[in-house]
Amino acid sequence: MTLTATHCVASIPTYPICKHQHKPPRSLSRRILSRSNRVSNVKIPQSTSLTFEPRNECECFNLYEQQVPYGQAWAWQKSIVNEKKTLIQRNEDCSDSLFVLQHRPVYTLGTASSEQFLNFDVKDSPFDIYRTERGGEVTYHGPGQIVMYPIMNLRNHKMDLHWYLRSLEEVIIRALSETFCIKASRFEGLTGVWHGNQKLAAIGIRVSQWITYHGLALNVTTDLTPFRSIVPCGLRDYQVGSVKGLLKEFQSSADCERARLPDPDDGQLLDITCKSLIKEFSEVFQVRINHETTSRLELLERKPVNHLEEETN
Repeated sequence: MTLTATHCVASIPTYPICKHQHKPPRSLSRRILSRSNRVSNVKIPQSTSLTFEPRNECECFNLYEQQVPYGQAWAWQKSIVNEKKTLIQRNEDCSDSLFVLQHRPVYTLGTASSEQFLNFDVKDSPFDIYRTERGGEVTYHGPGQIVMYPIMNLRNHKMDLHWYLRSLEEVIIRALSETFCIKASRFEGLTGVWHGNQKLAAIGIRVSQWITYHGLALNVTTDLTPFRSIVPCGLRDYQVGSVKGLLKEFQSSADCERARLPDPDDGQLLDITCKSLIKEFSEVFQVRINHETTSRLELLERKPVNHLEEETN
């Protein structure tokens, strides 16, 4: 069984299609240091700050200080998805995994995305373009944006795609509220996280045999200019916003003391946001975060990824 989900509601192949090809550095992982509103009737865990008892383990690759090439992160995800499928077939324990990172500038499209939402010729794209197997329309990833790729065995949680999407949104909403007093919310009928008319975070996932991959992207200090070259998520009547942009708006008027941060630089803001997202992810999904070492990534890099198997299962 394979399901896709979209963060917004067609003929580029499912791999890089434009000329801007960046070869990932050999063994990229050696340069990475491990670091430590409500919608319908979907029930999402309430705050568990005092009574939180994780039920499952989750290995975490915290690479947020790196600009990981999109193709590299995609390959890592597929390797872990295949690992988990094998474990399930053997009736062995299959825990969860999480990547937290930034990407080099790149446009990605969902499996059924339309090229009408690209405001440029695909043969002359300003950045790499990837068509992936996730749901959703075109979006942009780049420096200053925290991307989270949860690879979760929903058998250990709830085999409900709607619940999973709402839970991802909840992670972001809580992080923005608790850390910055940003009142983020959902829009009924749309997936993602918003503040007013500004979309702060996009979500696009794939679920194969109840194993999730792809995930969410939150604009923190992101340069929003590249979004102008696309119709983000295929939504023409909304704006794209960022945490940094909102905090600048709040500086003179916010009532919340935490919103009056001592003007953190971009690096500090990314660090604060990353830690908050991981904390809220742990609580929403009730998992214990185990920070992985680079040796695990080196092992993934040596494993071939059977793309055909992944696409047909």
